[in-house]
Amino acid sequence: MSHPVPTSGAAQLSSTGAPTSESAGILGVSRVVESPGKIDTGTGQPQWNSNSYYAPHEDTEVSDSPTRAASGSRNPAELLRRLSLVDGDRPSTPDVDPRAAYPALNLSGRIISATFCIPHSLGFRSGHEWEIKPRRGTSALFDSFQHLSKPDNPWDHTLVGWTGEIKPSEEMAGFPFPFRPDSSKGSSLNKLVAMPLNKASAPIPYDDAATAPAPQPQGEGIRVTKADRECLEQQLRRDKGGKIVPVWLMDPVEDEDGDILLKDQARWRRYAEHELYTLFHYKQHEPTDGRAERRWWADYCRMNQAFADRILEIYKPGDIVWIHDYHLLLLPSILRQRIPNIYVGFFLHVPFPSSEFLRCLSRRKEILTGVLGANMIGFQSFSYSRHFSSCCTRILGFDSVSSGVDAYGAHIAVDVFPIGIDAASIAKVAYGDRNIEAKIQRIHVQYAGQKIIVGRDRLDTVRGVAQKLMAFQMFLERHPEWRGKVVLIQVTSPTSVEEEKEDEGNKMANKISDLVSKINGLYGGLEYTPVFHFPQYLSRDEYFALLRIADVGLITSVRDGMNTTSLEYVVCQRDNHGPLILSEFSGTAGSLTSAIHINPWDLGGVAEAIHQALIMPEEEKSNQERKLYQHVATHTVQVWLKTYIARLLVNLASFNQSFATPVLDKALLLARYRKARKRLFMFDYDGTLTPIVKDPQAAIPTDRVIRTIKTLAQDKRNAVWIISGRDQAFLDEWMGHIPELGLSAEHGSFIRHPMTDDWENLTEKYDMGWQKEVMDIFQHYTERTQGSFIERKRIALTWHFRRSDPDFGAFQARECKKHLENAVAKKWDVEVMNGKANLEVRPSFVNKGEIAKRLVNAYGAGKGEPPEFVLCLGDDQTDEDMFRALRATKLPKENVFSVTVGASSKQTLASWHLLEPADVVSTVALLNGTVTAADVGMNVDGRL
Repeated sequence: MSHPVPTSGAAQLSSTGAPTSESAGILGVSRVVESPGKIDTGTGQPQWNSNSYYAPHEDTEVSDSPTRAASGSRNPAELLRRLSLVDGDRPSTPDVDPRAAYPALNLSGRIISATFCIPHSLGFRSGHEWEIKPRRGTSALFDSFQHLSKPDNPWDHTLVGWTGEIKPSEEMAGFPFPFRPDSSKGSSLNKLVAMPLNKASAPIPYDDAATAPAPQPQGEGIRVTKADRECLEQQLRRDKGGKIVPVWLMDPVEDEDGDILLKDQARWRRYAEHELYTLFHYKQHEPTDGRAERRWWADYCRMNQAFADRILEIYKPGDIVWIHDYHLLLLPSILRQRIPNIYVGFFLHVPFPSSEFLRCLSRRKEILTGVLGANMIGFQSFSYSRHFSSCCTRILGFDSVSSGVDAYGAHIAVDVFPIGIDAASIAKVAYGDRNIEAKIQRIHVQYAGQKIIVGRDRLDTVRGVAQKLMAFQMFLERHPEWRGKVVLIQVTSPTSVEEEKEDEGNKMANKISDLVSKINGLYGGLEYTPVFHFPQYLSRDEYFALLRIADVGLITSVRDGMNTTSLEYVVCQRDNHGPLILSEFSGTAGSLTSAIHINPWDLGGVAEAIHQALIMPEEEKSNQERKLYQHVATHTVQVWLKTYIARLLVNLASFNQSFATPVLDKALLLARYRKARKRLFMFDYDGTLTPIVKDPQAAIPTDRVIRTIKTLAQDKRNAVWIISGRDQAFLDEWMGHIPELGLSAEHGSFIRHPMTDDWENLTEKYDMGWQKEVMDIFQHYTERTQGSFIERKRIALTWHFRRSDPDFGAFQARECKKHLENAVAKKWDVEVMNGKANLEVRPSFVNKGEIAKRLVNAYGAGKGEPPEFVLCLGDDQTDEDMFRALRATKLPKENVFSVTVGASSKQTLASWHLLEPADVVSTVALLNGTVTAADVGMNVDGRL
């Protein structure tokens, strides 16, 4: 049961701890929530300032020059404070033209940013100009878009985003929470009854003079004509924040006039915000039959396709496409499929989970492969980037390191870019507005003699508001001396996530409300209320006044991407030096190292952190604030923007120039093949003719592989060999029935010439005593590495860890290799070789390079003459011996095609590359004439 607790001041509290209608605001006065922006009625043009979450204020006064701002400063801290108040809108020094810095990239100088929603909420009335208001949330991201669009920025910027849920203009005149007048007592500006949507909703004055529009039937939807769409696009083109191109997501409708029907607009959010957002924040749903998820997934794919279509309408060669957040994870791959050489960057603003959680997602592979279409992927913290690389290895099987992932023939860079805020703009507003100063004085009066702890979060389960309240309760229980001397002001703005909006029964809001009532009932009284809860948006003035006057900032998110409130708190505490208590699960924790880090699940630890923050000596608080402020002031959203783009350009330049192995020129290959009279082919097996699989015995050739190799070998002008690490029995079983085919087993230890069934042992006279020592070492590591096993061949010994944990298996392989090199290689003439998820020991004089030399010398148009055409293909380190041997021969370079299978970025001695085994088979089929040039992506004239 709730306990009403009156306060000592003018404000009266409801049973939830929120102010009643007589005291709708923090300052104890009724007020209407300020609109965060306004429309130029003369032009219909939207306006959003550099801090787009807050509205511009007309009476803000700041110094107009650094000299005037610095005059009268008494110390360096005061100088820094005054300089931050200088108008930040004056032109800065132009950046270097990226086209001049990276001429090889052929940049156009344009950036196309793709984000889920445009920075505006839209109101629609057919035949009229659109009503445009700033969209709340993601202010740091919107700030970066505006900075890109400034005249002194070297980039020409265009923003592509969904229109968001379009509402009739009449609804736009309302407020975030629906309210009605109390008809039983007469209508009043200060007497309201909340609709049952959320019992914790804050009171908002109701204008009974306004005529409420009749609700539009849900099944009817909103019909938008082509002329109306053109009108909006024209309005957005005049946006002062930069060019905006809207994406129209609609239900299929046949209309000759080009009208579109907007019906169930929230459907485009559902997969991203029900499935991805939930899982990325380490939450899971109860199992279902999957029907709804399949519908949501289809909408998610359609939405990403629509974004791709819209981007390609305005794309020009040399443009950079920068994609943001989890709603558009498929977009990089879709763009890459349509334009293979497109420059794409991706940045994820939310956490990325570990592989154990991502495995629970049914579409995990599609999500990962979708984002891997980007050239560079950015994350808020190192742990998120590490999780992503690990998922690519564990789920997709791609090689990855901390700096990136090798996938689909390219190196995708993975890096960390903690986002910042527009610190100068926030400091200018927070310290240069008379209204804020007045509100600060009024808050001082209202909470006189009490320490103020401030929390400001969205009403999401991941924000940890419930944990914060429970920890505060424990603090008051453990430290009774603080009762009556400290208050917690908690502001919870409405959630923007579809999953959280559909909270049945408002469980989260009700839980918070009950906790507030419980704390106030246990520790409050007529003259003291411990918790003031405001479930509403704050005006800009109130928000900054609250951050400036706070004695402690408390953020207890249980999983968060980048909490900008913590950064804004640091800026606003420049003079007050209030400590910041920050959850270690917040994305800002890694950046704000001087804050007091807490585990929100450890309620006792949070309670003690609150106590330590309240009793912290002034000198220590000052030192902490100085370090925090220095970081926030220097790592701004502008710096984040420039750093990301600069690193993207470096990666594009690095992996698109001399370091990349070119893709095999099939036209040139075909021309040389047709011209030659005697040709030599050398193929590796695993990873070249067949894909790598976890069970080596399962890597059997397909019918297409066998038919293609057999057709090639039956041409009398061709000498075809498979040079593999496999043993004789495997090669005999699967490839031995082709009599024209030559075979080499165990990396050249055995060979079987064409038209014979006998194997020749090239190591017959070699002492094999080393095998027992190697077996003992391999057995030692097999017992300690789950999933690993030993493959014993006649000559070589191989230790496989494909079935093991990728990270632990690789670690054990490194340890095992060191052991072998110290214990065996120093006594015996053997070589320890790293393969793909395996470790092999063999005699050092036996390798594929020796076989390649032997075959080159044996085959020619005449006795002693070299072959006129050589094609050698392999995928791993053992095949580099063949490439090295071919380089050492005196064969004309134009007649030798050494081809590695895999990423173009990997280090190799090969001259060309193909992406995967399927490309190898298609290329050989092209030489055989069993496929056409069009089948392998060549034009009619034979060129690629």
